[in-house]
Amino acid sequence: MEGIRKAAERAIGEFLDLFPMGEGSLFVLGGSTSEVLGEKVGTRPSLEVAEAILEGLLPPLQERGVWVAVQGCEHLNRALVVEREAARAFGLEEVTVFPHPKAGGALATVAFLRFKEPVVVESLRAQAHGGMDIGGVLIGMHLRPVAVPLRLSVRKLGEAVLLAAKTRPKLVGGARAVYTREEMLKKLEEFRPKPL
Repeated sequence: MEGIRKAAERAIGEFLDLFPMGEGSLFVLGGSTSEVLGEKVGTRPSLEVAEAILEGLLPPLQERGVWVAVQGCEHLNRALVVEREAARAFGLEEVTVFPHPKAGGALATVAFLRFKEPVVVESLRAQAHGGMDIGGVLIGMHLRPVAVPLRLSVRKLGEAVLLAAKTRPKLVGGARAVYTREEMLKKLEEFRPKPL
């Protein structure tokens, strides 16, 4: 379990180096502890593995003031465990259900037990700024519309494939649009009066 905790800690450290999420951001975590153990998703949920993952991932996010949403399994329609304050901040509707290892999954169960004032919400309404998927449990529906893969050096937690994503605002405009501050300043130079 210590190896899983350390790998999770390294992964989130690298994630935050590449995408420094700020206070009030929303991070989504989905994962299969069965996959971490090398088994088929849903066949061997492990509270111990979930605890090790959350011990590695949560502290760096919480220290930054980042809200964490932990996705439940398909048996709860991918409902998520969040802090009540996060649900309020993002306008998320609370639902009545309590996750357990066979309906919700071990990660959601342990998150529910660890969070200060946990609630379950049906959806993040595609508002998460970034996230991690451990074992291919599909978190994309919770991310903002323009998701960008983050390539971490930590490729697996245990036996589970680890995927990470950040999001960025949509690029809007057409042929005349610019997308960096530097490009904007360069364009402004074209309109400054030239000396005679």
